[in-house]
Amino acid sequence: MTKRDASTKSKNNKTRPAFLIKRISEGSFILLLTGVLFVILSLCTYHVSDPSWIGKKQSQVEIANAGGHVGAYIANALYFAFGYCCFFLPIGIIFIAWLALKEYRTSQHINKLVLSLRISGFLLTIIGSCGLLSLESVIANLNNIHSAGGVLGYWIAKGFYYALNLQGASLLLLAFLLVGVTWLTGFSWLKLSELIGFYTMLACRWTVNNLKAAGLFIKTQARQLTTRNKPTLQPTRQDRRPNLALRREPEKKEKIDNKPIPILMPAEPVVINTAFNTMVEAAPSKPVAKEKKAKPPVAGGLPSLSLLDKGQAGRPLGGYTHQELETLSREVEQHLLDFGIQADVVAVHPGPVITRFELQLAAGIKVSKLTALAKDLARSLSVISVRVVEVIPGKTVVGLELPNQQREIVRLSSVFSADVYQHAMSPLTLALGVDIAGHPMVVDLAKMPHLLVAGTTGSGKSVGINAMILSLLFKAGPDQVRLIMIDPKMLELSVYDGIPHLLTPVVTDMKEAASALRWCVAEMERRYRLMAALGVRNLTGFNIKVNEAAEKGEPLTDPLWKASDGVDSNPPLLQQLPYIVVIVDELADMMMVVGKKVEQLIARIAQKARAAGIHLILATQRPSVDVLTGLIKSNIPTRMSFQVSSKIDSRTILDQQGAEQLLGHGDMLYLAPGTGAPLRVHGAFVDDKEVHRIADDWRGRGEPDYIEEITQTLDSSEGGMSEDGQDTEDADPLYDQAVEFIIQTRKASISSVQRRFKIGYNRAARLVEEMERTGIVGPLDGGYRDVLVSAVPEE
Repeated sequence: MTKRDASTKSKNNKTRPAFLIKRISEGSFILLLTGVLFVILSLCTYHVSDPSWIGKKQSQVEIANAGGHVGAYIANALYFAFGYCCFFLPIGIIFIAWLALKEYRTSQHINKLVLSLRISGFLLTIIGSCGLLSLESVIANLNNIHSAGGVLGYWIAKGFYYALNLQGASLLLLAFLLVGVTWLTGFSWLKLSELIGFYTMLACRWTVNNLKAAGLFIKTQARQLTTRNKPTLQPTRQDRRPNLALRREPEKKEKIDNKPIPILMPAEPVVINTAFNTMVEAAPSKPVAKEKKAKPPVAGGLPSLSLLDKGQAGRPLGGYTHQELETLSREVEQHLLDFGIQADVVAVHPGPVITRFELQLAAGIKVSKLTALAKDLARSLSVISVRVVEVIPGKTVVGLELPNQQREIVRLSSVFSADVYQHAMSPLTLALGVDIAGHPMVVDLAKMPHLLVAGTTGSGKSVGINAMILSLLFKAGPDQVRLIMIDPKMLELSVYDGIPHLLTPVVTDMKEAASALRWCVAEMERRYRLMAALGVRNLTGFNIKVNEAAEKGEPLTDPLWKASDGVDSNPPLLQQLPYIVVIVDELADMMMVVGKKVEQLIARIAQKARAAGIHLILATQRPSVDVLTGLIKSNIPTRMSFQVSSKIDSRTILDQQGAEQLLGHGDMLYLAPGTGAPLRVHGAFVDDKEVHRIADDWRGRGEPDYIEEITQTLDSSEGGMSEDGQDTEDADPLYDQAVEFIIQTRKASISSVQRRFKIGYNRAARLVEEMERTGIVGPLDGGYRDVLVSAVPEE
């Protein structure tokens, strides 16, 4: 008990002096502040008629000074000694005292070196200001000590003037003043010059941009006036063939700008038949079936950006001011030092959602140590999460990404209106959002050429998928891009049902989804045969060759057509082929239902379909190894990950961790093909109302031209995938009619069955192969099949 009492008494004895020192220092500061205010009041109410210690003492005269006799004497003495710089004296003293008291309350001690530096700065400020004010009086009259800088300034200016002349004295006294202000207050003149230069450059850039815009407006108005004065010629009926004049103007403009010439599409939409053959059929010699009515062309051009909501201008620098960024940088350095990591913040990149601090680590410190402290740093900095960017290409620094206090919403309309999206020539341009600096992020699906997307519920994955779909709808019509949407949830993509871009209604049955992928494989093979026959390497080359032949008046015919088809006497003409984009909203559910069938089909499309213009966008909220198998990942190098639940899921989708530290609500990591470092992108937000407006706008332009054969499923007892990965055949409702047609015409070919019954190539091939299996027709020999069954004579 005695030892415990002794320890308690010693603790009380230690705390009492500290408590007393605090109170005494605060009381002293209050007294000093009172004295400073009294001196300032006396200086402000000084009058020359008041008594002074230099002149005569006039006790009978009424004193004008608010400080009375004491205030009058103090004011007279300060004005005599320091001139107009006497106000710096009380202000500087109270400023130094306040900083010392603040430092003592924070760290329980006063840094004598810092205090000495501030006092030195205060003295240099007094010397420089008094000397500069008295320099003019010294030049005018060397014997006048009543100068603007007081007697102190007079003797300082006189000495400097005789030693250094006017220019040297002015330069040295000005240097004393600037250095004194810096030492006293910590103010940086370099930062001030940088800010002035920065805002000057902004003003100059704004002026130049406005002048350019004004010049462009004047040129446009002058061109319109010139065009109005010219007579317009109406084309005759014979001249209304291809609209080449309207299409050659953009070509010339693109050549002037040194940009690649875009693929010119026809002025009117191409009518695509149900078999997706994209051929113009010649008139048959005699009709064999009722022809299907062509769908009306899609009216108008592309949708207007006015259908999207406009974004609001947010606070600059991601919600931080320059001073707040400077303070936050010092806090980051201090917290890292607390954890034993010495680093300097060399650059700060504020953005709309996060702010990146570039750290220069001290020698011998590993980046892995900083990565392991990510959660501890987030706790000490009071933020949701901290992401460490271990490698920044082209730099030796490490990135530390912190979420902003005020997160800005990136609207999809702001990305669509950017020049990088407007000037993109590819019809498969996708607008993802903005990068960490706020610059629009736009990619080309044709170069990926397929995309894997992962993200948990609430991470913004569905909004990101909608943004990609709207990017295609704002960039291309149904003659350039066609879509196949697979939506196991039956809610996410159903809003797009009925738009003219769709090849089939939104697929919700996973067995139909497998059939749609089989159709894509068959279409891919058919396109490869067409491109091989024309001697081109990809879909772009195919469309260019078909378009050039049509403009010359020598359209190309179908190289796969055979005279033995027995339907058309003349080969059909080729037309341009559109891109096909297959969008799967939930890959996990499809893999669970149909399993290995879908995996093999996806692998075949991912391996070969790029040149054929068929692309995949596969999304899942469960990026596990049983969903994103090695076969799928090896063929789809482009990945996009929103926030995931664990490091394991992040490694599954990106082959590295980091996605688990994202902020959600559209925050993503985009891994481009051929790169190992993912880019952080803040996804663009698009509301459901905006999606409905765009979908309704496209529905009003035209009806979709569906291909029924895409979603036709096989019988579960016989259909499916064989061991070699090929489709097995089952009973088809048209099988008997197809057999009767083959026996009557005595010509067995896939194209003849396809054209006779208006079905797709895949279905017609299955019918012919079934006839071969049952012995009705023989095997393919030199491009022909023999009909082995004779016709039944009519009674």
